[in-house]
Amino acid sequence: MNFVTMRGLLTRVIHRVLLSQTFTATMGVEAEIHTQGRRKMVVGLGNPGMDGTRHSVGMAVLGALATRVGVGERWRGDRHVSGDVIVWEAEHGQVVLLRPRLLMNVNGASVARAVSKYGVRPEDVLLVHDELDKPLGKVSLKHGGSARGHNGVRSCVDCLQTDVMPRVRVGIGRPSGSTSVDRHVLGRFSSEEQKVLASVLVQSVDLILSQICPQDSQFPSSAPGGRRPPQKKTQQTQEDASAAAQS
Repeated sequence: MNFVTMRGLLTRVIHRVLLSQTFTATMGVEAEIHTQGRRKMVVGLGNPGMDGTRHSVGMAVLGALATRVGVGERWRGDRHVSGDVIVWEAEHGQVVLLRPRLLMNVNGASVARAVSKYGVRPEDVLLVHDELDKPLGKVSLKHGGSARGHNGVRSCVDCLQTDVMPRVRVGIGRPSGSTSVDRHVLGRFSSEEQKVLASVLVQSVDLILSQICPQDSQFPSSAPGGRRPPQKKTQQTQEDASAAAQS
């Protein structure tokens, strides 16, 4: 049995152990949430305690989203889902923002527990994660399907037992020279990359809002140093339209 196979089996065992930890929803806000209508969830994938690294860019995007919609100070730890949570009362319904506190390779357990607790359908869970096969500065939307080698997404697919979750993929590019993939993704953005990252966060949040609040004009697209009017939004962040936007 090779290392990859052993790691996969071990990950599945960890998933089962984490998901076997049942919980009872407390009375109050959580109990009320379960009785309300259909809601959405946005998950920033990453490694807890490793803010600023390429592999945790999904968490950075989620933080930027929370700030944009005015709920950035409302994060609270939720031990039942092993993550930090905000329940945002958006114009078109509730949106749960989730930052798992589990390591990337098993953070699907956190997502699955949050889906159960807050009554969210898997197809209404939007995963935000780093993407090696896209250069920094490129952001795209993927409508479910294969994890394409991303361990965090694979964990979510395994724990939710479906691959229907849409994803916002934030390009981080592949390593150059002899740098290993692990070292690259766990490394921090360089000073030059930080300049690009600022616009990437704006672009990513714009795309997320277009998916979860498509008719809401309350949160126009914004950029560092100022705001852009809503009509300037384009679909260049969508995979199918990226080539057309560049032509």
